[in-house]
Amino acid sequence: MNAEDPPQGPRSLVTGATGYIGGRLVPELLTAGHRVRCLARSPGKLRDQPWAGEVEVVRGDVTDQASVAAAMEGVDVAYYLVHALASGRGFEDTDRRAARIFATAARTAGVRRVVYLGGLTPAGIPESELSPHLRSRTEVGRILLDSGVPTAVLRAAVIIGSGSASFEMLRYLTERLPVMVTPSWVHTRIQPIAVRDVLRTLVGCAELPAEVSRVFDIGGPEVLTYRDMMLRYARVAGLGRRIVVPVPLFTPGLSSHWVGLVTPVPASIARPLAESLRHEVVCHEHDIARYVPDPPGHPLGFDEAVRLALLRVRDAQVTTRWSNAAVPGAPSDPLPTDPDWAGGSLYTDRRELAVPASAEALWRVIEGIGGENGWYSFPLAWAARGWLDRLVGGVGLRRGRRDAHRLRVGDSLDFWRVEEIEPGRLLRLRAEMRLPGLAWLEMYAEPDGEGRSRYRQRALFHPRGLFGHAYWWGVSPFHAVVFGGMARNIARAAAAHRVPSPPAVESAP
Repeated sequence: MNAEDPPQGPRSLVTGATGYIGGRLVPELLTAGHRVRCLARSPGKLRDQPWAGEVEVVRGDVTDQASVAAAMEGVDVAYYLVHALASGRGFEDTDRRAARIFATAARTAGVRRVVYLGGLTPAGIPESELSPHLRSRTEVGRILLDSGVPTAVLRAAVIIGSGSASFEMLRYLTERLPVMVTPSWVHTRIQPIAVRDVLRTLVGCAELPAEVSRVFDIGGPEVLTYRDMMLRYARVAGLGRRIVVPVPLFTPGLSSHWVGLVTPVPASIARPLAESLRHEVVCHEHDIARYVPDPPGHPLGFDEAVRLALLRVRDAQVTTRWSNAAVPGAPSDPLPTDPDWAGGSLYTDRRELAVPASAEALWRVIEGIGGENGWYSFPLAWAARGWLDRLVGGVGLRRGRRDAHRLRVGDSLDFWRVEEIEPGRLLRLRAEMRLPGLAWLEMYAEPDGEGRSRYRQRALFHPRGLFGHAYWWGVSPFHAVVFGGMARNIARAAAAHRVPSPPAVESAP
């Protein structure tokens, strides 16, 4: 190595990089100077990650001894972040076999540290009485500790962050049900933890002294019941007061079906989570702080963790949250690999049309929308919506637009605000009318070859509470007229060149 070259950081293997924690851990390790290798059954799932070009991705499966052994070559720290939670019957056998393969491969390869994230278990309850989910996670931790490789087993309860299955279940239950008839486990005491603190601790464990090989409990600063968490989530999210009525007749099986009816979280995940919630999960110690000190303000409290999890939606970063077009920038942000049911509800109305005109002509129509030019569909409906908005204290349609031909980010546009503009391609508007949720309207102009173009339009609505869902379904029958007519008329206007070109801007002499 050249004397001027910076020292290379540890080589870290991350399993589960396509999962919730693994996908967020990789960029944190890169920031900390690690050289990262990811073991993935489907490497293609990682290609859209912003860090894909900075890591080594190898194809393999934790139940395949040969691929795990190959992935372990030259590794200093191995992160075990996989489990067979949604694999149905036999998942305990699968977890057991995979952990043994991983432990053996780590010992054979001379790995100096294994780090595993498991589940927090209640004190004083025999392992045989734990839920299958917690029992399996406990067994995996024990197998890794017995590997002969120094191992840190971190045990966490509910992780607060957009995309976490536990958090998504909490989100949907609270947002969709102002009055809840719930299982008795809503009175179970839980010590939740922010995903940022989980990731900070996982990274710090890479530097634990070699003699440290043990279990650590990790949690936030508060112990809450599940009911407390629902009520506080509602307050942070700006929802109305929630009424929670526990019913002791709900079995774990019935609980999972209830969760499945109310939320999009799959039953295969909801059931083990619901079963685990019958146990109190509170930290017995905070010894990890001796080795990975808490920075000022950490661990984060529940309300702050929820606020960060909701931040992207509040800031209206639609493409960051619901598509792969933008790059997530914080542990609380969603990732391309997050499941479709994560992140809260988002209703979408999509329209797409071929336009017999150039993309430039189509863009002139898009950029000229609103104000004197109107909204290209059912003027009476738009006017009625504006009057209604004024009636309830909103801005209505009275604001018009700053310039008849050009728009810029931040401009008001009737009862919309220009949130994003890519000249010639994209206009994104955020609704500022009074709504039970957040709404956006996106319009795209795309070249389609031979002087033609394609118009794409998306209306998006993120409901707030049950009334938000009712609002969307109440107005959706009119979308074909309003949004469908809008798309057709914009395409016709572009084809007919009915919108004048903006005046030329003279260059300075």
